[in-house]
Amino acid sequence: MIYANNKRYNTLDGYLKNKFGCKVAKVSLNAGFGCPNRDGTCGTGGCIYCSPMASGDFAGNKELSIRKQFDEISAKMGEKWHGAKFMPYFQAGTNTYAPVEKLREVYEQALAIENIVGISIATRPDCIPDDVLLYLEEISRRTFLTVELGLQTVFDKTGEIINRGTTYTGFLECFQRLRERDINVCVHLINGLPGEDRDMMMESVRRVAALSPHSLKLHMLHVLKDTPCADMYMKGEFSVFEKQEYIDLVCDELEIIPSDIVIQRITGDGARESLIAPLWSIKKFDVLNGVDKELARRNSYQGIKA
Repeated sequence: MIYANNKRYNTLDGYLKNKFGCKVAKVSLNAGFGCPNRDGTCGTGGCIYCSPMASGDFAGNKELSIRKQFDEISAKMGEKWHGAKFMPYFQAGTNTYAPVEKLREVYEQALAIENIVGISIATRPDCIPDDVLLYLEEISRRTFLTVELGLQTVFDKTGEIINRGTTYTGFLECFQRLRERDINVCVHLINGLPGEDRDMMMESVRRVAALSPHSLKLHMLHVLKDTPCADMYMKGEFSVFEKQEYIDLVCDELEIIPSDIVIQRITGDGARESLIAPLWSIKKFDVLNGVDKELARRNSYQGIKA
C-alpha cells in the first residue's frame, strides 16, 4: 500500500496536503507556559529527558508576541515552500497549564492570523480541567485542532523512572474526555526509555493504536546535556539505539498501527549543541530514508499486521 508522497505510511505531510490541498507547515511557538512537573504541583525537575528549554528548543522566542514569533518563523518557511499555509503549534512547556482566560488570550492571537488552517497544542493529560476542555471543544468547532498528549509509555513503572508525574490511567481518562468531544488527539511515545525492552515498546504502540487516536508521534530517546537522563547514561544505566536497530523497530511498530492513524513523526530532533546520544539522530533524513528502504525491502507498509 502506497500513501501520499510515495510513502508506505500515513505521514502528516501527506494527510495535510490531502485535507487542505497544499503544503501545510507547523510553526512552533513559545507562549512561556510552565509545567506542573517542574514547579512542584505534581513534581519537580521535570521528565528526566526534558531539556532546560522545556522541549521548546526549536520554538519561537517567548519574549516576542505570538504574532511576531509566527511572522518571523513563517516568513522563513515561506521561502522554502511557496504557496504554503500554516498551522500555529504551541510546543514549548505545557500549553494548557494556565487559567482558561490566559489560554484564550494566547490562542486567540494565533487563531486571528490569516492564512492558517488550524492549530496544534502540546500538553499533559493532567492539565485539561473541565473549563479548558470546553474551550478546546469550542476551538475544534472553529478550526482544525489537534491536542498533543505526552504519554511516552503505557508502563507506569517506566513512568516513575522518567519522573513523568502522571499515570496511564490518567492518560486514558483525559484521552476519552477529548474524544467524546470529537477533538483530534495526537499521542507521543518514546522508544528507548530506561528499563524498557523491545517488547514493552511494541506493547505501548499496540495499546495506543487500539485507542484509534487521530495521530501518533514516535521518538527515540535523546540524551541531552544538563538533564538527569544524561547523568544516568554516563553512569551506564541504559544504552541508546544503533541506527539500524531503531529503523527496524519503527518499521515493526508501523506494521501494527492501523492505516488510518496519521504518523506525525518517526524520529525526533535533538539540538546539535546539547545532544549527547544518539549522535546519528542528527542526520534526520538518514533515519527517514532508512525506514523507507526497510519497508520497501520487506514489501511492507503501515497497518499490514494491524
